[in-house]
Amino acid sequence: MAKMSSGYTEDWLPIKQILNGMIQLDTGEYVTGVKVMPRNIFIADQGLQNAIIGNLRNFYNSINFEFWLIIADRPVDIGVYLSQLQILYNNANSQVEKKLIMEDINKANMFMSAEYNVVDTEYFILFKEKRMELIQKNLHTLISGLANSGLNSAQTSNDDLRTILDNFLNGGNHTAFGTVMS
Repeated sequence: MAKMSSGYTEDWLPIKQILNGMIQLDTGEYVTGVKVMPRNIFIADQGLQNAIIGNLRNFYNSINFEFWLIIADRPVDIGVYLSQLQILYNNANSQVEKKLIMEDINKANMFMSAEYNVVDTEYFILFKEKRMELIQKNLHTLISGLANSGLNSAQTSNDDLRTILDNFLNGGNHTAFGTVMS
């Protein structure tokens, strides 16, 4: 077994590039898929819950290609929200308004502390394919099947795919540099 001379994880991976919402592998295959928008079905009535679950079961059973269900956490930056709260606080006219806004600012600061890990959970269905016409067909199958089940989805973006890779390779930490293996 040949030993890799590079200390960067990405040099070990068979990834050529990420472009147009697809990961192009060194083999000429592409990895792509859809990002499924989350929906809390448990706030719906029992009949609708059963219908959505039944439609999803039928949808998953109708997929005739290999796929992966991926759940990835994306860190949430609430810095913009905090800035907006600070502006509101500065422009507040009454002490009651200032007190309420300060409570929100304190709560947001608490969530940004190291004690809490504020993330947005995202759901993906990915597949690998070499032929572009099959990629488009599979994407259409996924998007329309999920829509028939009451879920919205869209093709993965380059940023989505980088987030997925960061989750698997770096424990969810975004990096703009090589990940060193020890």
